[in-house]
Amino acid sequence: MDIIDELRAFVATAQSGSFTAAADRIGVSNRLTSKYVAELEQRLGVRLFQRTTRRVGLTPAGEDLLARAPGLLDDLDELLTDMTDGSKALTGMIRVAAPLTFGETYVAGMLGRFMDENPDITIDLRLDDRFSDLATQGIDLGFRIGQTDTLSIKARKLGELQSILVASPDYLARHGAPTSAADLSNHACIVDTNRRNPREWAIVENGQSLMVPVQGRFLVNSARAAADLAADGKGIAFSPRFALFDGLSSGRLVPVLDTCRGDPIPVSAVYLEGRRLPRKIRALIEFAAKDIKTANVL
Repeated sequence: MDIIDELRAFVATAQSGSFTAAADRIGVSNRLTSKYVAELEQRLGVRLFQRTTRRVGLTPAGEDLLARAPGLLDDLDELLTDMTDGSKALTGMIRVAAPLTFGETYVAGMLGRFMDENPDITIDLRLDDRFSDLATQGIDLGFRIGQTDTLSIKARKLGELQSILVASPDYLARHGAPTSAADLSNHACIVDTNRRNPREWAIVENGQSLMVPVQGRFLVNSARAAADLAADGKGIAFSPRFALFDGLSSGRLVPVLDTCRGDPIPVSAVYLEGRRLPRKIRALIEFAAKDIKTANVL
């Protein structure tokens, strides 16, 4: 039995959590998928999965194999593609993870533009504000906002995000505009609970870093929802530019306190340490590095 087929069955099962889903993914029967995995366990002399009636979970040996097997299979696929008729086209699946709002407002569109240039590429985009485990979830490339300190992760910095203060013209007409960062405590502020200190905004005012206490009746865990609430006149929002594009373009939002900005926060493409990136992943990183500079999200 071909070890490549065994590895493909193992990776699909590990990523999907069941033999049935894995069989659908790789296009063989449930019975054959299970047989491939059993043969691989016998070949290696270790148990790769803990099986239950509802789901299969990885053993420590299975976790170790999953951290390396997808890269090996990607390298093989790339090699075969390059050798077939001299083809240099990018092909195959790329599994991508990104934060929810950033993914919806920027990453999805960027990936669409990448696919327009590479019609043989398929994208599996997974959006979640929690950091994805690249190894166990089979993620090829993640987009992250903030510092990445995990030793097993390598990062390519794509740029820096800054948050700005915004409100609707109606809110400012009714309540007046704040005259300084300290004056924010006298206004209704929309509190984004995704921030490390939701009720203290880290603001740089005229080059000076401040921690400004704020208050408000609306607490929300979405930068885009905060921007929408501000556009509806519910208060002042402190949101990254990628969440504000529609509101600022339509005039439903206007900047507040032009002398104030948030601390720059890095935006990075991240991938697992210790594996040679397939050409299609390298190409996507380079595409994103160029695209983000022209997409008006920073």
